[in-house]
Amino acid sequence: MPGSRSYSDTMKMVSSEERAALVALLQVRPQGLRWGEITAEVVETGSAIAVWHRLVPPTLVDAPGEVDPLEAAAHDLEEWVGQGHTMLTVLDGRYPERLREVHQAPPVLFARGSLLDGDLAVSVVGSRAASKRGLEIAASVADNLVREKVTVVAGLAAGIDTAAHRAALDAGGRTVAIVGTGINKVYPAANRDLHQEISSRGLLLSQFWPDAPPQKHTFLMRNATMSGYGMATVVVEAGEHSGARAQARMAVEHGRPVILTDLVVGANHWARALVSRPGVHVASSLDEVLTIISNIVSSKSAIDAALQRLIYA
Repeated sequence: MPGSRSYSDTMKMVSSEERAALVALLQVRPQGLRWGEITAEVVETGSAIAVWHRLVPPTLVDAPGEVDPLEAAAHDLEEWVGQGHTMLTVLDGRYPERLREVHQAPPVLFARGSLLDGDLAVSVVGSRAASKRGLEIAASVADNLVREKVTVVAGLAAGIDTAAHRAALDAGGRTVAIVGTGINKVYPAANRDLHQEISSRGLLLSQFWPDAPPQKHTFLMRNATMSGYGMATVVVEAGEHSGARAQARMAVEHGRPVILTDLVVGANHWARALVSRPGVHVASSLDEVLTIISNIVSSKSAIDAALQRLIYA
């Protein structure tokens, strides 16, 4: 229908009061709600302020010495903006639309760098203790993605992630680092320069409070976000208990294609078990990886074009 708007079009303007209310909800966690439950409540209601007033009844008299949670959240927002961060809530129009589709969508994202609407992106992930061949494959995949004008997504970890980020930058392309810490933290420390370069030439994204330290569970949460952000995940090389394994499984749950190299399938029981799942591909050469990605991009473009015709028909 003429004049029809997408879901994100209705949420382009989110007030500072709405942002503060969402931050306050996440900090206070009324009724012991988890972040995912708060996100669902806010998305369903369409207003963090409305959810706040429903879950946090007003008191006649504030407790002595206590700071109002909404005021504290507003102060935090001012501080984060002063540090140069962009904060997106799940209600923001600039929140990555593809990421919003998954049930692990973070309620907030902190960004430093360039945000692109409809970013055409593929995750390239794998082991921190990568082999020489694994590093070469990661770099080659990233370099060729750039040639196809596809954004390279990785997690700024050592090994495969670093090789993919570095190759994308060296090829003059776009790379997005989705980190498992707060955006003010650098992990691993050896990637400090890469962290800075990506923030100035690409995009850094974090779903955690800006000064949050690295923790085991935050990296698994980061992997879900990486899967949600991209169109597909390429697992170059990984172990039996790696985060890349977790991301591959989550990508299948998200309905996103997964490309496993023969390195991964040959070395891991989980990979061989995953091969039979819908949307999972095995590639034994760089050409095969790139052919599969090209088909995914072409299919995505065709689907987007069909949707646009339906919306504006």
